[in-house]
Amino acid sequence: MNATATVPPLHAWTPRALYIHIPFCTNKCYYCDFNSYVAAGQPIDAYLDALEREMENTVKALPPETIGKVFVGGGTPTVLNPVQMTRFLDSVNRHFPIAAGAEFTMEANPGTTDPDKLAAMRAGGVNRISFGAQTFDNKLLAAIGRIHEADDVVNSIANAKAAGFTNLSIDLMFGLPRQTLQQLADSVERALELDLPHYSLYSLKVEENTLFHRLYERGELPLPEEDVEVEMFAHLRRRLTEAGYGHYEISNFARPGFESRHNSAYWHNEPYYGLGAGAHGYAHGERHLNIKGVQPYIDAALAGLPRLERNAVSVKEAMEDFMMVGLRLRAGVRDADFALQFGGASLADVFGPVLDKLLAQGLLERTPEEDGYRLSEAGVPLGNEVFGAFLA
Repeated sequence: MNATATVPPLHAWTPRALYIHIPFCTNKCYYCDFNSYVAAGQPIDAYLDALEREMENTVKALPPETIGKVFVGGGTPTVLNPVQMTRFLDSVNRHFPIAAGAEFTMEANPGTTDPDKLAAMRAGGVNRISFGAQTFDNKLLAAIGRIHEADDVVNSIANAKAAGFTNLSIDLMFGLPRQTLQQLADSVERALELDLPHYSLYSLKVEENTLFHRLYERGELPLPEEDVEVEMFAHLRRRLTEAGYGHYEISNFARPGFESRHNSAYWHNEPYYGLGAGAHGYAHGERHLNIKGVQPYIDAALAGLPRLERNAVSVKEAMEDFMMVGLRLRAGVRDADFALQFGGASLADVFGPVLDKLLAQGLLERTPEEDGYRLSEAGVPLGNEVFGAFLA
């Protein structure tokens, strides 16, 4: 791989995307390895104090320009009560210059967004909500540790629409324990009945430090066979496409104009601010990871930026990242974008042998305009193998 010394510093521009982590949940789902903690008994107000201190120190260290994309994730940010929600969103708007037309997303669990909370969210600038539905089968919901039921999804969407939200998304999962293709198909139909502009569809990953991982290690997690999971993914793609949704990223479908703008910053390997316990950030060629525990984060924020790790990103690593995240997009990667990030370098010069091999295997193809590369139809189900090929 040819990454020359003449390439300028990575991402010299200031981040235009902002991620903020609220690590509290009503309960811990059996598959979840996110940095999250059951909210009961947690010092939530002290956490919000610490988060504001991190905002203050962040904008001093790296003064922001206009922010066009905000994403509040967790955990479940909507466990904040309306007063806490108002306070939190006021602090975001006070410290960061949010563009008038910015996409401002907040994750939510069904059943945690009453009209008062939705009003506080709207008043604070939130204009997009992503609900974690996962499945519309109540038995499966219980089996994966969710405490909502299918009707809670329907009611939460109705409340959000009544509050004036039009940019709404739900997550669905497939490959769940004992899940059948028919159960998945039924959930997809229930999801489509909601008539939303965006759907995210994820396969279950058994992560370490979860209940599911412990069950898996003991041979007590009855997952669908691999061929059934492949059929599930194929069904999702076919049914969402038939319903008029564009498959714009491996796990995401949207009507035109409703693609997730914040996540596009990750997929285009662009810099972003990352605040909150356990949050990742990426700016000026450095990635950071914040301290994860709630009280340790609060304590660290009193003394300065609450960093656990800082890692300089080499040009070589950034180029690999560009390919691995960019090829998740169905539009693929473009030579012009690569040249912009890497001082005029071309995809063919840096990754020529890998690209040629994947083209020959039928896993990649040239984009229609011949200005880049994308996954082929055969490559979509084998995306992880394709991405891994770019790691030296």
